[in-house]
Amino acid sequence: AIILKKLGAEVWVTSSNTLSTKDDVCAALAKNSIHVYSIHGANQEKFESFIHAIVEKKPHAVVDDGGDVSEYLHRYPEYGMNLKGICEETTTGVARSRKKYQENQLRYPTIAINDAKSKYLFDNRYGTGQSTWTAIMHLTNMTVSGKTVVSIGYGWVGRGVATRAAGLGADIIVVERDPWKALEAKMDGFQVLPLEKACPLGDFFITSTGAPNVIRKEHFLLLKEGAFLANAGHFDYEIDVEALKQITKAIKEVRDEIQEFSLGDGKKLYLLARGGIINIAGGLGHPIEIMDMSFSLQLASLHHILSSENLENKVYQVPVEIVIGRIGISMQ
Repeated sequence: AIILKKLGAEVWVTSSNTLSTKDDVCAALAKNSIHVYSIHGANQEKFESFIHAIVEKKPHAVVDDGGDVSEYLHRYPEYGMNLKGICEETTTGVARSRKKYQENQLRYPTIAINDAKSKYLFDNRYGTGQSTWTAIMHLTNMTVSGKTVVSIGYGWVGRGVATRAAGLGADIIVVERDPWKALEAKMDGFQVLPLEKACPLGDFFITSTGAPNVIRKEHFLLLKEGAFLANAGHFDYEIDVEALKQITKAIKEVRDEIQEFSLGDGKKLYLLARGGIINIAGGLGHPIEIMDMSFSLQLASLHHILSSENLENKVYQVPVEIVIGRIGISMQ
């Protein structure tokens, strides 16, 4: 945002996740004459009002993270009259745009930042893998070595989470419905089980699927005493927190961002960061070296959108010239 401002753009910023919003960062951006509409812990109504506040400016380009701004612009296309295109950062957001394209409903050219190898091989795998465990260890102050970690999902985020946990000395169980990814997990040395069979075994359960209600009521009942639940996916719906509350007698905040759920049978389960994305709702997010790569892709792709004519309303890969050209390599 600051670089765009220095390049002469008027910049409006809102959050992609209210639980991850850092109010001091918002204040710093505002001090740099950037229009900021966000506050930590905003409810859904406030969250949508912030999105409305930025899209009513009828932007020329959008850098999105999760697809919420894109969704709003599709719902209210009158605010997209000047829009030349969208850069989408995340797996979840790209999937939402692709679904729209397949249904002939995509209104704006969209560059899938997440699909660039220089993004998902590093940001998703190494960035989320490391920052997820940094957050979990900071919040719980517990040893990972010797514990059993259940990684639900074996995309690039799930691989990073599982690999980092293995490096910390944990035993790994992978839950994955895609047969090829499940086979990869097995060949990577991890045990692969259905979630129902993994539930009684795990100490830490981390979701990274992008799908809602992955851990549900029937799973909570199978978990062992003292299990920790965390979500590394973009949205806070992967763990069915409402279902967990329905079978809970008492909820207590035992540490910052750790809620203890006492179930009817006396069993206690622990939810981290309220089911929000653990590495930024419960931690500081990715190391800066990783984010530098992702942000540079965003900036270069944004320039590509603004300097291109007649882009179609479809989902584009990041042009290879952007990735290669930035590191001084020429191709034939």
